[in-house]
Order: sequence, then C-alpha cells, then structure tokens
Amino acid sequence: MKKGGILHPLLAQAVASLGHGDLLVVADAGLPIPQGPLRIDLAYAPGKPPFLDVVRAILHEVQIEGVVLAQEMKEKSPELHHKLAQILEGSVASEAIYVPHERFKELTAEAKAVVRTGEFTPYANVILRAGVVF
Repeated sequence: MKKGGILHPLLAQAVASLGHGDLLVVADAGLPIPQGPLRIDLAYAPGKPPFLDVVRAILHEVQIEGVVLAQEMKEKSPELHHKLAQILEGSVASEAIYVPHERFKELTAEAKAVVRTGEFTPYANVILRAGVVF
C-alpha cells in the first residue's frame, strides 16, 4: 500500500508520466473535456473534492514551470483566483498566462490529462505546464 502522496491510481500514473513541457489540466465540474486527453474524474459530490485541494496535492509531486488561467477567473471568481495565486506563488517559475475562456478550452485538447474535480466555482480551472527538477 502506498503510504502517501497521490493515492488515486490514474492520477498518480498521469503525474508520474509527465515530462518537461507536458500539460496537466485541473478543472471544475463543468469544464468540457475534449477527446484526446486522459480524463481523470475525481468528482463525487458538488464541491468534492475541492479544486484547490487537488491543485495542492499535484504541486507536492510535480515541478511546474508555468500555468495558464482563464481571464474571466479574475472577475468572476476573485476569491478563488487570489487563493490560487497564493498557492502557486513560489511553486511556479514564471508568471501565469491569462487567455480568454474559449482559448483555455481549446488548449485543454493539448493536455496529457484533465483532472475533473467537484468544484462548482466558475472558472476554477488551471493548466499546469511541467518543468524539470534539474
């Protein structure tokens, strides 16, 4: 039995398979997931698991060099945006890139995997770009 870290087998496998520059999306319950990326559905009830909890768990295991967020997050979900910025501070090598939500959805097709949370907060989505530890 695994003692800690990410316990969900598909999520652990997706995280372990990331290489430099690969994209991993952490999404709210409503983001459409395109054909192509692996769909890892963690949602089991409204708000469960929370978006920020999943982001934190991934950040403990993955070196992140960049993130992409929807511009709309700043205006529609400012509290969540602020909390996410705090979590990402010091964990990401570069500034976040903001794109319109429609462009964000297009970019998800390039991800290795999309992790669906139970989050019901609008625009609670982030694209994480894997870095290297050396």
